[in-house]
Amino acid sequence: MNRSEILKTVNEVFIDILDDESLVLTEETSANDVEDWDSLNHIQIVVAVEKQFKIRFTSQEILSWKTVGEMISSISSKTL
Repeated sequence: MNRSEILKTVNEVFIDILDDESLVLTEETSANDVEDWDSLNHIQIVVAVEKQFKIRFTSQEILSWKTVGEMISSISSKTL
């Protein structure tokens, strides 16, 4: 799965969790760019992404993410 395919899937997860059909993520998108992306929704997003890709993230990985692209890098490294 390449980065654009991962981004598409992650975008679908965000749309589902945040209930916003108009949401379009880029690799540069951060929580500051998305109105409803708060700490509670962040946890729900992480859990949903882990289930979707059948992977697990460490706390350190999750805390290091500043953008969607950094999340995609973590997903990519675990799905090779």
